[in-house]
Parts: sequence; structure tokens; C-alpha cells
Amino acid sequence: MEIKIRRMVYTIIIGLALGYLLLVGFVYIKQGSMVYYPTKDIEGTPSDIGLKYEEITLKTRDSVNLSAWYVPAKDERGVLLFCHGNAGNISHRLDSIRIFHALGLSVLIFDYRGYGKSEGFPTEEGTYLDAESVWEYLVSVKGARPEKIILFGRSMGSSVAAELALRHPAAGIIIESGFKSIPALGAEFFPYLPVRLISRFKYATIDKVSMINIPKLFIHSPQDEMIPYEHGAALFKNAAEPKEFLQITGGHNEGFLTSEKIYTEGLDRFIAKVL
Repeated sequence: MEIKIRRMVYTIIIGLALGYLLLVGFVYIKQGSMVYYPTKDIEGTPSDIGLKYEEITLKTRDSVNLSAWYVPAKDERGVLLFCHGNAGNISHRLDSIRIFHALGLSVLIFDYRGYGKSEGFPTEEGTYLDAESVWEYLVSVKGARPEKIILFGRSMGSSVAAELALRHPAAGIIIESGFKSIPALGAEFFPYLPVRLISRFKYATIDKVSMINIPKLFIHSPQDEMIPYEHGAALFKNAAEPKEFLQITGGHNEGFLTSEKIYTEGLDRFIAKVL
């Protein structure tokens, strides 16, 4: 009887171990679909909120066609290069475009490869290359001066914008609802998995902010249910000067609207300083 019980225990342990390894393997393989949530349908355009815009197709260095919008501002103070988050596409950022346009900024917003009308499939290096190509277009084709360009990244886009800030002398960068890194965030959501060991994606904003010397504005809400406030606070703490922090309220996707007055006033002060 004792031998049978031992065998049964061993069988259960081996089964659990195999099941755990299968789960780890599944997560490793499916990481891409857990990081990126692109949608193809364009559900609106800036004309729906009364703004004139130019629809742009630009080609990356590895020959991927990207879709972008250029929304010019009257009496332009500068230009905002907009790196959006990991879900949806540019058509889901009309409220943000409206806010930045009202602040006197022209906006160039683009879809990463695999998002909206952009070709290809998203990867970490691919998103960095996409942003690099948009910068080159903005400077070379649109004639924007680097000292008049503000980089903006929300959520995953904050790491993309931070990578761009390491390479180019923009006027400033706004990091909204940013996270320390994908492994750090994943470890909080899946504490029972060895996320830091198996993660194929880094988006390590925490490593970048200490090397970015242009002015930085960090924006985060304590009520953010997707990216904990501690991540935004850690980015600010580790960032090199000059830097500022703007605390807003509300959830991850609507905080900037919930706090629109505080949000726009904070943006306006930062824009006035860097431009």
C-alpha cells in the first residue's frame, strides 16, 4: 500500500511538472499575441472631429509600408510625434489628437507594422524601426526641425518614444502611463511563471530614461488598472534631469480624459518650457 501511495504521489508530481512546463512553453510561444493587440479597421479619422489631415504612407528601412496621419496646427508651436500603445490603431486616438492640436501642436501619428493599414507583423525591433522611419520622414520630408519636435509615447509607445529619444535630439519627450519593462510588468501579472527568464520582449524603458538627456514629462494615474502607478514613479525616479511628473486620475485608457483640465494644463506648461 505504501509503495502504491508513493507511486501515486510521484505520478501526480510528474504530471504537475509536465503541465507547468507545457504552460511555460505555451506562454513562450504565444508571447507576441499577449503583447500586441492590433486591429485593422479604421473606425474614424481626424475629419470626424473637425480637423484637416493628410493621410500618409511611408516606407521603413526594411521596406514595410506604414500608415500615418499628419494633422497640421494653425500657428504651430511645434510638432508631436505620437507613438501609441499596444492595442487598436491610430483611429482610436482621436481624443488625444484633439487635445494636442488644441495646444498648438501639429501631430504625426502612425501605426506600427501590423496595425491599421500598415503592412507586416509587429516585433519589438520592428516598432523601433517604424518610429525611426517616421522621424526621418518628419525631418526630411516635412522639414520639421528637431528642436521643434516633441516625442510622445503612451503605454507601450512610451518605450518606443524613449528609444527614439536615445537616437535623436528632440525638444522633449512625454512618457504617459509607461512601464518599467515587459518582464517587470509580466512578473506582476503572472507571478507563478518565470517571466523574466522566458520573455522575448524587453521594452525596457527603465534602462533608457537614465540615458535620455532631453526634458522629460512623466504622466501617470494611481488608478491605472493596467500599468501600476509604481511603474511610472520608478521611471521618474530613475530618469536623468531635467524631468517633471504629472499625476492624473482615472483608468489606463481614459485617465487623460477624466483629468483633462489638469492634463492639458500640465502639457501646456511643459510644451511652453521645451519649445
